[in-house]
Amino acid sequence: MAKITVKANGPYLVLGAEIVDETGAPFPVEAGKAVALCRCGASQRKPFCDGSHAKTGFHAEERAPALKG
Repeated sequence: MAKITVKANGPYLVLGAEIVDETGAPFPVEAGKAVALCRCGASQRKPFCDGSHAKTGFHAEERAPALKG
């Protein structure tokens, strides 16, 4: 199962998922390694993170809602 971790003030870390472009062509991703996807919009390596969020002051600290039992 794929896992996506939302990093505070940073990228989405994706583990266990194939990443493809709109034509279905896969991006080269090393099996078993997490990939950081840009969510600040400033990366020069889109869709991948290049650390630009730290230079641009990107701020986002979403948290998952508590599950109600």
